[in-house]
Amino acid sequence: MPAIIDGPKSPLFTPIPIEGNTKFSDLPNLGISDVMAEAVQFSPSGSCVCTGIPFEVGDPIFVKDQPVEIDFKPVTASWLVFMHTTDQRPQETNQQGFFPHPKGTGVLAEHACDYFFVYSDGIEEKAVIKRRHQIGMFRDVMSEACFEAVPHLKPRQSPGRTTESVPNFLWGPCQTYANINDTVRPWMNWIWAWENPHPEKQIVSLRIEPAEGVVIITGISAGQVESPPTRWQSRRKTVLTLPDGEAFDPKLNDQGQPKQIQLDMGTIISADVRPIYPNDTWEETYNNRMPGFSPNQVLVEYTAHPQAQFHLTGGKTVPVSELEEKQKTEMLEVVPPSEQVVKLKTIDKKSGKPLAVKLHIHGEFDEYLTPIDRQRVANPSWFQDYTVDYNHRPFAGFGNPSMELHHCTYIPGEATIKLPWGKIYIEISKGFEIRPVRKVVNVTTETEEIVIELDKVLHWREKGWVTADTHVHFLSPSSAQLEGAGEGVNIVNLLASQWGELMANVGDFDGKTVFGSKEAGGDGEYLVRVGTENRQHILGHISLLGYNGDMILPLCTGGPGESAIGDPVEMLLTEWGVQCKKQDGVVIIPHFPGPRCEHAATIVTGNADGIEMTSWADLYSGIHPYSISDWYRYLNCGYMTAAVGGTDKMSSDTAVGAVRTYAAIDPDQEFTYDSWKEAVRSANTFVTYGPLMEFSVEGNPPGSRLSFSASGGTVDVAWKVASVTIPMSRVELIVNGEIPESKELNPEADEGSWTVNIDKSSWIALLIRGHYADKPEIIAAHSSPVMVEVEGSQFSAAADALTILEQIEGALAFIDTVGTRADTETYKRMRLVLTSAHRELHNRMHQMGQYHEHSPVDDHSEHH
Repeated sequence: MPAIIDGPKSPLFTPIPIEGNTKFSDLPNLGISDVMAEAVQFSPSGSCVCTGIPFEVGDPIFVKDQPVEIDFKPVTASWLVFMHTTDQRPQETNQQGFFPHPKGTGVLAEHACDYFFVYSDGIEEKAVIKRRHQIGMFRDVMSEACFEAVPHLKPRQSPGRTTESVPNFLWGPCQTYANINDTVRPWMNWIWAWENPHPEKQIVSLRIEPAEGVVIITGISAGQVESPPTRWQSRRKTVLTLPDGEAFDPKLNDQGQPKQIQLDMGTIISADVRPIYPNDTWEETYNNRMPGFSPNQVLVEYTAHPQAQFHLTGGKTVPVSELEEKQKTEMLEVVPPSEQVVKLKTIDKKSGKPLAVKLHIHGEFDEYLTPIDRQRVANPSWFQDYTVDYNHRPFAGFGNPSMELHHCTYIPGEATIKLPWGKIYIEISKGFEIRPVRKVVNVTTETEEIVIELDKVLHWREKGWVTADTHVHFLSPSSAQLEGAGEGVNIVNLLASQWGELMANVGDFDGKTVFGSKEAGGDGEYLVRVGTENRQHILGHISLLGYNGDMILPLCTGGPGESAIGDPVEMLLTEWGVQCKKQDGVVIIPHFPGPRCEHAATIVTGNADGIEMTSWADLYSGIHPYSISDWYRYLNCGYMTAAVGGTDKMSSDTAVGAVRTYAAIDPDQEFTYDSWKEAVRSANTFVTYGPLMEFSVEGNPPGSRLSFSASGGTVDVAWKVASVTIPMSRVELIVNGEIPESKELNPEADEGSWTVNIDKSSWIALLIRGHYADKPEIIAAHSSPVMVEVEGSQFSAAADALTILEQIEGALAFIDTVGTRADTETYKRMRLVLTSAHRELHNRMHQMGQYHEHSPVDDHSEHH
């Protein structure tokens, strides 16, 4: 029977020592229910602090059939606070098995007992104790809670926001970030406060007269406060300034409270390092720019009784009333409350129509302000957040997440939000063709509506270009559609998949529905299609987009970390790709080139439509040069695949479309998901973090194939680029992986042309670099190539071909050795697919005179 201490104790209350009439160990012998008898061991005892009120719990007072009188040292107090509970009560049924007088499991309003408070002058005051009013069951069933009493544990933060495993808490409830109990305490006492009508008189004893059932009293405390000690104020905010040199520790203590700031009759809701935004120059700064973070200031949300006290680092205390009166103390400063209800609207400047957008608002103390139906407390962890929020944070690599966050959410063009009076700082954006807005608005008591107009300044969509994110997980289709619309992404490819025993989005897949399409009741502009990402931890991953019919299975194979432990290798990426094409799907090699193995066979056999350049949560590193370099190997060998952009979004720290695909729809076709698939297959695409491009070779767009005679010739390359987000710095012409031409760019828009001599088969693409003023230069956009074939000259790069061949040999080695085998037939089938791809490339190398060291797989007499 452990003591319960849910935080510091209030100095305004003093425990009343009481002498019980039994022992906890004897309760099971006194006629209580079996369930209560099993739970007795969890009843708190000893020196306890519950809801900030101290109790001394010794032997309990047990009341059932006979009155019980308790004498104690005379006490004067405005309030007596009881820690007590009752047993569960059976509900009677009639002969038909129905409940003729249902009062719920808590037996609503049943008379449990009467408390008689005896004063020193002999006068008594009576308090009627009724179930679900002043007292409740020892176990809360379906929120059959009390109306006038509170649980013995104060509400507190769940400690699971940044950790995957939390002792004594279930993972699911941790996502609520608010708890009143935990899973290892099946015993609940109720804290009820009795207001003394004669606070000047001494109370000398208490008599309890039973009515129905069992009542158990474990503690009484006396105090002097001006309002009910169990009723706290609504949520407040403050800024805590720690002493110089003391950093904030975000880890919670055993009571679910921060170590450096706590409350007695109250609780800390959240505490985070204070962001520091450039409020003085807000309207001149760029969209998504991360704030700085204070070295010693913490933004704190709390709820408390008006006479509660803050308990701060170094043993200092500050009464809540003092803070609210003075507005600022040595370590605390009041953040104005958000009480002005405002309707926020985002509209198109030209048409006046509502626009779905990404939204951020903060106040003068840099506190995040969110619509009333969005999260105040962010959760950017993997597979833990399904809300329509974006929590931008510095990308420090996988497994090393930062909790320094820039909070945003998505709204469908309108939202209701509670705002503080004074200045608020708004950030709104929608994709790469609408100019982002950072605006300062002064909120007053007269403010009821804020309307923000957005200006579409680039018009690639009107020219037939549509945007897509090829790789999103975990969202529901409707959430994905809103986030896509808010980010200006026309198509979100939501991918069902498997992680060990976890199957995600499989119920959203039906092999036919395009959410948001006109056929599905939408306007046809922002679409979501559920496909699959099929994966194997060594051979690699493959994204199967927009295929029709049955789900292509297995989703994952070969054991962890993709499929379940013990799963054999049953399917190759190449086989998945072949099946996807049979079902009219698009095949993408995701987060290219990793895992770097069997996709080589998929590309060599012509079963990949595109390779994906991926951002994850990283907004500022751009398209990774390694991803591009690896793709160039295949282009150098003549294997043309489209460049596509996909985020691999798996948590709210990644924005849909952070990197995205632009694909040109045929001018004679209506925009549909099927016409987008055709655009990707044709490779008239580019990948971008913001800059947009038009690029042609001899008037032909990316994905085209041109033929020249053996003498070669010159080609005219034309380009036009623009950016309303990241400033552009340089454009480069890429020919066979080399840069024969480049030019510095106007940061917002530019155009130009080059003439290039072609004397051998070559591929030509366009690359744009750019950067924000405070960030390093990145590869911000890259086109798919134009393939120029010169008669008598094959696309050939011996070193690149060899590395591709070695990848296929690695896949063969894996299934031959450590890969868990299914049946012999499956193993032989997969091996035949790989050896066929290997021989195709190997024979081609020999035809071009490219000799190499042979493995036992491909050794032959001609080599010796």
